[in-house]
Amino acid sequence: MKVLFPGSFNPFTIGHKNIVDRACTLFDKVVIAIGVNSEKCHDAADNRVETEMEHIKAIYSDNPKVEVISYTTLTAQVVKQMGIDCIIRGIRNTKDLEYEDEITRVNYTFFGVETLYLLADPKLKEVSSTVARELRKYGIVDS
Repeated sequence: MKVLFPGSFNPFTIGHKNIVDRACTLFDKVVIAIGVNSEKCHDAADNRVETEMEHIKAIYSDNPKVEVISYTTLTAQVVKQMGIDCIIRGIRNTKDLEYEDEITRVNYTFFGVETLYLLADPKLKEVSSTVARELRKYGIVDS
């Protein structure tokens, strides 16, 4: 079975890595898909996505189960076009669940696409891309 792990991954955090690593034990193929908002797509956004794709590819260079792509369409369309079985999402808290629930319902209702949730590792549930960006901005962490 193939699963899609979509997100902006701005940046790809240890929390994201934990979800991918766990998904690799459950699925034959994990496609990490960096979504690009085509309405906001500028040269800086293109460069960020390319840089993040290369970073993630380097992390999983020795894992043939992981593929990294970018996309500008609806996530459910990527699932259908690539013959992927379902979407996987990490859930840290009830706020994440409420946000994901709406998207999950739309993907299932309009596209017949299933979404599975993995609860965040309790040690990593406070990790967010927003915090990681701030730490990177001030030179506290590299990635």
